[in-house]
Amino acid sequence: MDEANTKAAVLRDFLSLLDWQIPQNTQLEYSVEAFGQTYKVDYALILDGTPVAFLEAKGADTALTDDHEDQLSSYMMNKNVTYGILTNGKQYRFFQRRVDASNVDVQKVGDVALDDLPNRLAVLKAYERDAIESGESGKILGRINELREARRTLKTNKDGLAVDLSNTLADGVSDSILSLAETQAKEMIDRLIADIESEIDTDGGDTDDSIGGGIEPVENHLVGRIRRSEVDGNVDAKVAVFPTKESGLPFLKENNAWGFVRVGSEFEYVAMYVTGDVREVKYLATVKDVVPPEEAELSRPINEYADGAKIADDKMVIRFEPRSLYELEDPVPYETKYPQGLRYTTLGALRSAETTDDML
Repeated sequence: MDEANTKAAVLRDFLSLLDWQIPQNTQLEYSVEAFGQTYKVDYALILDGTPVAFLEAKGADTALTDDHEDQLSSYMMNKNVTYGILTNGKQYRFFQRRVDASNVDVQKVGDVALDDLPNRLAVLKAYERDAIESGESGKILGRINELREARRTLKTNKDGLAVDLSNTLADGVSDSILSLAETQAKEMIDRLIADIESEIDTDGGDTDDSIGGGIEPVENHLVGRIRRSEVDGNVDAKVAVFPTKESGLPFLKENNAWGFVRVGSEFEYVAMYVTGDVREVKYLATVKDVVPPEEAELSRPINEYADGAKIADDKMVIRFEPRSLYELEDPVPYETKYPQGLRYTTLGALRSAETTDDML
């Protein structure tokens, strides 16, 4: 769809979802000065006669670019507008103008695909009319920014924080627990990072969902289908749960492996949650080992799956035991929780879960 059809078919409903109505509090083609010229913002969201947010629309047939972001940022800066949304109906990018002492800039606070919007309620809430009018929007986005900074600190300083935590426990209990405490501390930090990502993450999951996009598997290591109750193993066995788009499944099937991901501790199984329209924990495999991508003996060169130059040094490939990759005959359906990055559960929880809420 071009821009006109995207506006008519998608974006009016999106604005209505946030309680912005045309013409009561939404003005079309709002004039702003930028780059020495007069431009028209597609939608200006108005309170008490003043624009408080801009929505700039592109057609669904147009990919969003950095130039589009710069354009919207200029409009917001010029009119001192605090909130902005850039969208083509398929992708939604959320912005906030922030004032810090003498510094004023526009920051992106979310980048969300259409099918993922129901899982990004915190960001959506911040752009509702009532939230902006009451000032709640600033609190919501402030918390998101604080949590995002906390996640960055936890990831960067994970080893040092784990040592500090384990030393504190050893000092208060016994030196004999030091090594066990450090392992547990790292796992706790991983869980904390995952919980933060479940609440606020819009662009920082622990897996590259783009791997394998558009390729057909050259072979298929999928053994068949199995019921969860039929999976052998201890109920306390650790299961790493990763999200993937359907476009990532060819990588999974042809390599009998998953990558390129960060892992923080050992686990015995990998479960795959398929996003998009599927929304189920749908695949399970037994872990063989975890190796760097260049040692994984993948079916294709790395750059056919992803940009190798952008794969961080600490991202790994998880290889599965031969003939252990199964599609679940009774997949675990989504309820309110799903893994946006690496999450852990147990085999017992996976076997008995009625929905994802029971295992995450």
